[in-house]
Amino acid sequence: MGKTKSGGKQGGGGTPATVAAAKAKIEHTLHPYEPDPEAESYGAAAADALGVPHERIFKTLLAEVDGNLTVAVVPVSGSLDLKALAAAAGGKRAKMADPRDAERATGYVVGGISPLGQRRRLPTVLDESASALPTVYVSAGRRGLQIELRPADLVRLTGARVAAVARG
Repeated sequence: MGKTKSGGKQGGGGTPATVAAAKAKIEHTLHPYEPDPEAESYGAAAADALGVPHERIFKTLLAEVDGNLTVAVVPVSGSLDLKALAAAAGGKRAKMADPRDAERATGYVVGGISPLGQRRRLPTVLDESASALPTVYVSAGRRGLQIELRPADLVRLTGARVAAVARG
């Protein structure tokens, strides 16, 4: 994994996520790809386009835990366990957030929501499966761009709690 600065040719311009990674001086690599607008799963399409196992690409989902927006970062190979997320976030109930609320709170569009550089810092939970991997890929803030970084750096930059919140 090479160190990549945001705003370079490799990523096609900086996003709040790439700027946050560069500002924190963490080692990361940007991986651009041609997004498939017809894809049912943006994350699975990204994994396929980049030739990366689905377990290494993590999707960023927003849920409401007891009425508060919470970010869940889970592998595209699985799905979010809402009960586990509620427990990890210290709440009782979780439901998926309205996509418009997710876009408004994060500053990103669905399919390109990054856990990094969000408009508002929201409580974040990273699935524990990330801890076993040397690096993970998450959206770099737009469709067609993934950022690869160490799980520990993702936790540090987002203030994430690590817990078992994925199933499948």
